[in-house]
Amino acid sequence: MPRQFRNSTRGSSVLLGSVLLIGLVVVVAAAVGAAAFDAADSSPTPTRPTALSLSVSGDTLSLVHEGGAPLDVDSLAVRISVNGEPLAHQPPVPFFSASGFRPGPTGPFNAAADSRWTVGETATLELAGTNDPGIEPGATVTVRVFDGDTPVAALEARAS
Repeated sequence: MPRQFRNSTRGSSVLLGSVLLIGLVVVVAAAVGAAAFDAADSSPTPTRPTALSLSVSGDTLSLVHEGGAPLDVDSLAVRISVNGEPLAHQPPVPFFSASGFRPGPTGPFNAAADSRWTVGETATLELAGTNDPGIEPGATVTVRVFDGDTPVAALEARAS
């Protein structure tokens, strides 16, 4: 008499569970791998620090953007001191006419100029006689530039 085989599902449930478990592991591993590659791609690219230079001739201060990333003048603050003493009136940046300064700064410090200060551009401003202390020949002028609260540069020059 021929043997009859019965349809049994006991072995197939173990096999089905194993296949589902392996599939779940593959999906989780793919998600973790994709997240790791995405995180690596989104890390910020380091930029060169901004390089500025300062020269002082009489009451005129000239700052040159020598290298690095462009600066947004609208977010800058400039603090000036002469022989260690802060000016009575600090320049708002950008400006056209401000207390303690002659009207019409040039370059990116002028309110009518482009607000991006890029490499090669010179920003000048001139102290008015109403600002104190005045700049005498040989005085040490210090200019500190901030982007918000972050220091960008601390520059010193002797007045000629």
